[in-house]
Amino acid sequence: MGPLAATRLLRRPVTSLACDDDSLAVPQLRPLWIGSVRVDPPILQAPMAGYTNFAYRQIVRELGGAGLLATEMVNAKGFVWLAEHEAEQPDRLWGVAEEPRPLAVQMWDNDPETLAKVGWRLAHEYKVSVVDINFGCPVRDVVQKAHSGSYLLREPERMGRIIEKVVAACAPTPVTAKIRLGCAWDNVNAIDVAQAVEGAGAAALTVHGRTAADMFRGSADWERIAAVKPFLKTIPLIGNGDLDSAKKVVEAFRRYDVDGVMIARAALARPWLFQQAAAALRGEPVSPSPTLAEERELLLHHFQLICQRFGDAKGTLLMRKYACCYAQGRAGAREFRSRIVRSQSPAEYLAIVADHFPRDASSV
Repeated sequence: MGPLAATRLLRRPVTSLACDDDSLAVPQLRPLWIGSVRVDPPILQAPMAGYTNFAYRQIVRELGGAGLLATEMVNAKGFVWLAEHEAEQPDRLWGVAEEPRPLAVQMWDNDPETLAKVGWRLAHEYKVSVVDINFGCPVRDVVQKAHSGSYLLREPERMGRIIEKVVAACAPTPVTAKIRLGCAWDNVNAIDVAQAVEGAGAAALTVHGRTAADMFRGSADWERIAAVKPFLKTIPLIGNGDLDSAKKVVEAFRRYDVDGVMIARAALARPWLFQQAAAALRGEPVSPSPTLAEERELLLHHFQLICQRFGDAKGTLLMRKYACCYAQGRAGAREFRSRIVRSQSPAEYLAIVADHFPRDASSV
């Protein structure tokens, strides 16, 4: 499948969004601006480590519907080390220099000088649209070993000093921050953090509706996300967590005082979700999800993009996790996953997809 075929996937007869009652009426949206960057539609693709590389972003871009795409989070300290040793750029910046805009790059560390140095390069050499700082990652290596990500939520003033340095280095490119509600439920301090983020000059704030201790368990608390909004004077609030359908995206804007939404894990299994959500927000009929045959074709197109960059051997290894995502929720997915995670070559990978990717339409 090429780009045109991917674009055609969702241009088939459409159905009405299941939001016919007044309680789910499409809301009137305010324009979303991150500094001078217009995000239209106000639906953002979340940065996800190990997943949102150039190939995935290309798939999302071809299908449409995301107003702002984002890279995987970049280790700022590692980026500086590579630059000092005249090594290649991080793999996580694959495609960024030539990629269409708008595009955000997310970075993490806890040292203001290091983050400012990397932010300057992203803004002025790579000329990205938005530089985002991760203050929400709950993963052990980032939090406990590196004292970064959501570890910093316990120190709003320190976060503010980091943001000030990065804002000054990146100007006029806008700098944003992504946070969680707090480190744990007995220390929910998103409002204090939000005020520190805005006071330091950030152009937008994304709040994930879990605490760091939750990891990805339980449900995102959108009431607590929305509770941050009255404490922001001018910058937009973007909500994140558990948005896995066009209906939920519409409901998030209708029920909660957010300026934008960010879609994460659900779009790994269904990258066409952005397009469906964007149509729903416009009050238009929502395209049906791809057939299993079309989804298989999209999976093979994704595989081709990965192998073009990393070669057949590494490309096959990297693509196995995406293939598992595509099969999510399908009848026969367990057998498919058990086989695809052992594939070692393109020939083996393609044979497994041909023989075992779910085919029964009744399993959709």
